[in-house]
Amino acid sequence: MITIEQAARLRKAGVLWAPAAGDRFVVPDREMDDDVFVVSDMTVEVHDYQGSKVIGFNGTTEWALDSIEQREVIWLPREEQLRALLGDHFQSLESVPGGYRVNLTDSIHPSEDAEQAYAQAVIHLLGA
Repeated sequence: MITIEQAARLRKAGVLWAPAAGDRFVVPDREMDDDVFVVSDMTVEVHDYQGSKVIGFNGTTEWALDSIEQREVIWLPREEQLRALLGDHFQSLESVPGGYRVNLTDSIHPSEDAEQAYAQAVIHLLGA
C-alpha cells in the first residue's frame, strides 16, 4: 500500500478520484491517520449531496462520524488503479533486487514496494 504522504502528492499532482466499492482511503488530521477505510456497499457508501461527494459511514455507533466530504479524505489507490493512470506510458513492472521497478516509455521508477513505484511513476508523468 502507498503511504499517506505519497497519496497526498498524487492528489496535489491532480489525480482525481471517483470513489467505488473496494477503494481505500484515510481520514487525515482527526487522530485516525492509521485507520484505513474501504468503500463498501455495506458500511462505507458514497452519496451525492448538493453537488459534492459525501462518504457515509453506516452503522458506526462506536465513534461520532456519520459522513465526511470526499475532499477531506485521502484516497489510497491500489496497484491496478495506479497502473491504469499510467495508460500507454506504462511498459512493465519488474522485480529487482530490493523491490520493484516501473518502466515507462521515458523513465524508470524503482521502489521497495510495487504500489509506491507506480505512484512515483504517476507523479512523474503528471510533471509534479
